[in-house]
Amino acid sequence: MTSIELLVVLLLLVMAVPDACSWIGRPALAYPAFVCFGLMVGPLIRPEVGNMVHEAGEIGFVMLLFEVGMEIELPIWRELGKPARYLLRWLLPQYPLLLALARFAGLPWLESFVAAAALSACSVGMAHAAWKQYPGLEGAPRAFVLQVMVMLEVLAVVLLAAETAVLGQTPTWLVGLKLAGMALVIYACSRLGSHVTKLLQVVLARTTRWRLHFVTLLVLAVCAVGERFGLSGPKTAFFLGLFSSRVRHDGRSLEDYMAPISRRFLIPLFFTSLGAQVPLAALFSWNALMALFAAVSIMAFRHLLHARFARTGGDENAYLLLCPNFTLVALAANSLIAPSEAPELAAWLLMTGLLMTLYAVGALPAQSKDAVSPA
Repeated sequence: MTSIELLVVLLLLVMAVPDACSWIGRPALAYPAFVCFGLMVGPLIRPEVGNMVHEAGEIGFVMLLFEVGMEIELPIWRELGKPARYLLRWLLPQYPLLLALARFAGLPWLESFVAAAALSACSVGMAHAAWKQYPGLEGAPRAFVLQVMVMLEVLAVVLLAAETAVLGQTPTWLVGLKLAGMALVIYACSRLGSHVTKLLQVVLARTTRWRLHFVTLLVLAVCAVGERFGLSGPKTAFFLGLFSSRVRHDGRSLEDYMAPISRRFLIPLFFTSLGAQVPLAALFSWNALMALFAAVSIMAFRHLLHARFARTGGDENAYLLLCPNFTLVALAANSLIAPSEAPELAAWLLMTGLLMTLYAVGALPAQSKDAVSPA
């Protein structure tokens, strides 16, 4: 089988995953399923095919973070006090455990903080559909849990942006310059958000065949500028979407219009390529056992923490809504894989987040079969 034939077969199999996950009422399992698929086919993919899939997937991850940012509605400042106090009770006790597990797995100190930021995150796009249908939340606690979910994701992206800026042998003065550039990009996104929203609305209303191209090029152009100032493309896309308002046309959201090329093609390719970069032998290594131990330890600690010290106001399993973290884990793992110093360390982080997300999503109530794919 030629490289092109193998790539076509790969694409056909990947595009069927979201429908299969929606059919069983677990659309949020699609992203972990893509990674598992990548793990299985990785040894069969030739290097040139792997490079093509990886490059296309990078664009997909930019679009994923942009869509996730757009789906988040930032709470009003005066409403952030209670969720912020809850974050302190939820995160501070976990960080010593997360750092200890990362160090035990062999990560250096800085990489351990990157892993802790990712593992403590919440992927709102994966948990939001379950939150809407979760039976153990009523009234004020439901809105409160969503605010906590949003703050966990935003905080994780900010921490990852700062921590990954100093990865590698970077001079101190350059780190300060990169952090200042990143702050400038985030501020610019906040100021440009309303203008981007108006432009996207015009694109949806006045274009037909080329609307996907215009939206993608606009996001990629802004991300290219962000890269120049030190903030990676996916993180720039996240903040651009975060500060942009929801865009709708003819009763459909911008994400619905972009779904054929983003959710059905580019985003699956990213998660597939991410799994393909992890050696299959890592699944049968000491790293896999440490990932299993880490995932079990974190979830057990969170169950105890929620029961005794950080109640959400819902039932005893409401904390599971805060646990799907795979989007942010993928972002962090991609940053650790990039230097190619120790891909097995990135594999540990990826497997830990994968196991945590699989458990949390599997334990939450199943959704109706007409649920859409996660964003």
